[in-house]
Amino acid sequence: MQIIGTGFGRTGTLSLKTALERLGLGPCHHMVDVFAHPQQIRSWLAAAAPGEVNWDRLLVGYESCVDGPTSAYWEQLAGHYPKAKVILTTRDPDRWLASMQRTLFAQRRRIESLPGRAAVLLSTLLGTDLAAFVRMVDTTLDARTFATPADRAPGRAVQLFEEHAARVIAAVPAERLLVFDVADGWGPLCEFLEVPVPAEPFPRVNAASDFTRSGLGRPLPLLLRRTRRGEHR
Repeated sequence: MQIIGTGFGRTGTLSLKTALERLGLGPCHHMVDVFAHPQQIRSWLAAAAPGEVNWDRLLVGYESCVDGPTSAYWEQLAGHYPKAKVILTTRDPDRWLASMQRTLFAQRRRIESLPGRAAVLLSTLLGTDLAAFVRMVDTTLDARTFATPADRAPGRAVQLFEEHAARVIAAVPAERLLVFDVADGWGPLCEFLEVPVPAEPFPRVNAASDFTRSGLGRPLPLLLRRTRRGEHR
């Protein structure tokens, strides 16, 4: 593992994933990988259980990781991979909150609605992936960040966002850490990683409008998906 991303969702994590892979620092794990390979859901559920996590096995084949679920375990990962560099993606808090309200918080409201709860119950009865995915998010991400509706209230959410950034900055030595706004493009990222700047625009992906059209925004296809034992990534 060469790069560990610690930033919350909606801070440009998918753009960073794309950039790292174009720099040769991939594959880079991101929540999109869980949607692409739903067999990972149960591996992350197991990682959330008490006990030691075999990070090398869980993240085998990946050279970097950003976004959830890995960002929820940034402290453990930074300790397990002491030579890895750490990137904290950040953004104006008010713009971050507005994006969260249109995307991840909206997704959570759909899951908590009566139709959403019915879909999760049906998935549980059918043994499909949606219920397992919701449990994974509950145990790996929301349990560590936005565990309750009160935590998703605007003032509290911004407070948690800022406290998280402060905690990362306090914990990670300055020479190992880049606090990065993807709006700044290749320059600071390539300088930090000591690699040449590519002759192409910095990737800009997963705007809020993209999110709502994607599997990230509407995970209900997982209601129909049943991961078979022995499936591989």
